[in-house]
Amino acid sequence: MDLLGVLHLDELSRGLANLSMFPYFDMAHYMVSIMALREQPGALQVSRVSPLACWFSSMLFCFGGAVLSGIMLAEPPVAPLTNSTSVLLASVIWYLVFYCPMDLVYCGAALLPLRLVLSGMKEVTRTWKVLGGVTQAHSKYKDSLLVMIAIGWAKGAGGGLISNFEQLVRGVWKPETNELLKMSYPTKITLIGAVLFALQQTHYLPLQKHHLMLLYTIFTVVNKSRMMLTGSSASPFAAIESAIYKTLFTGYSPYAALTGEVKKPCTDNGTIDRTTSTATTKESGETRAAGRHTPVSAAKGQSESLKAKEESENAETTNCKKTN
Repeated sequence: MDLLGVLHLDELSRGLANLSMFPYFDMAHYMVSIMALREQPGALQVSRVSPLACWFSSMLFCFGGAVLSGIMLAEPPVAPLTNSTSVLLASVIWYLVFYCPMDLVYCGAALLPLRLVLSGMKEVTRTWKVLGGVTQAHSKYKDSLLVMIAIGWAKGAGGGLISNFEQLVRGVWKPETNELLKMSYPTKITLIGAVLFALQQTHYLPLQKHHLMLLYTIFTVVNKSRMMLTGSSASPFAAIESAIYKTLFTGYSPYAALTGEVKKPCTDNGTIDRTTSTATTKESGETRAAGRHTPVSAAKGQSESLKAKEESENAETTNCKKTN
């Protein structure tokens, strides 16, 4: 890419492409993943009740992408656990995060400067995982763009995609937290990376692999750091997602997303009509009820006037008798 050559970033991109993830970047990935597990509601209680269930959940957080991509490619799902060094390293970090005396490891890693560095290193590993999944799928299905995207997405965001199964290990069942129903930012950015790397592998994207790796890594690291520093969880693609959704998936005019002139659904009109008719019916009922009560009030008034007239006649008769 000429622009990267002008900016003297070509060597940096090649150095990044040749960077080894083990052990430091893998350690950062394990640390951030297990800390995320510990911060799940009820996870700390599970670690005290059943350390085995807690350890298994931690391994799913750390190796969930490799497990899910292996299942999709009809490979043994336990293959990622055959790397004894990685499993041992993840297990040591799991023990220190959950059971270190006085929570020294967790409290130290939770400090913003250190957590910022660890999260940035984890985003670097995301690039390698997505690229590894796309390359693995490309070696078996060279002409299938969809398979490459799916495997790259699964390998890069597998921990989130299998979150419901991981929750079952801890005795939690929350189907509404399914990532396919409401994607989190890591799942979205991983899907975008899988699409980009799949297009690059099939030569639809005229960009060299190491250049794309550098650009994607810089974007993910910078955006993740910005979100952590500002405390924002909003996706940077929210405006684009909203425009696409309103244009393609709501059934309105294509210009509604740009002008903001989106009409309410028919169901809302039906609700309003039903509410209006209900109110009208209620008013009519009250009017009829008032009409029914009116004769009763009139009859009551007439009886009172007759009673008063009789009392006055009786009083006159009594006076006449006394006078006589």
